[in-house]
Amino acid sequence: MTKQDVIQRISERTGLDPMTSRLIVESFFDVVKDALVEGEPIYIRTFESFILKQRAQKTGRNIIQNTAVTIAAHKVPSFKPSSVFMNQVKAQLVPTKEKKG
Repeated sequence: MTKQDVIQRISERTGLDPMTSRLIVESFFDVVKDALVEGEPIYIRTFESFILKQRAQKTGRNIIQNTAVTIAAHKVPSFKPSSVFMNQVKAQLVPTKEKKG
């Protein structure tokens, strides 16, 4: 599903025109990004959390030049689903592929 698909579904469910729905979705993304850049996590009960995780300094390899590269400690954004959301996803049946022959 693409962002355009999300906008279309929101427009259909709410009765809002697609441009208003697009503005709402884009504004939500902007709020999430701005909050995380400022170091503020976002908690949405029964859905998820947007948090920052700290990555420690580590040594990586440049395979082409065969050299060691130090990767500095840094933060990365992370999506952490709520237990309610995880249980809903886990309850879905996973289709199995039938073996041919």
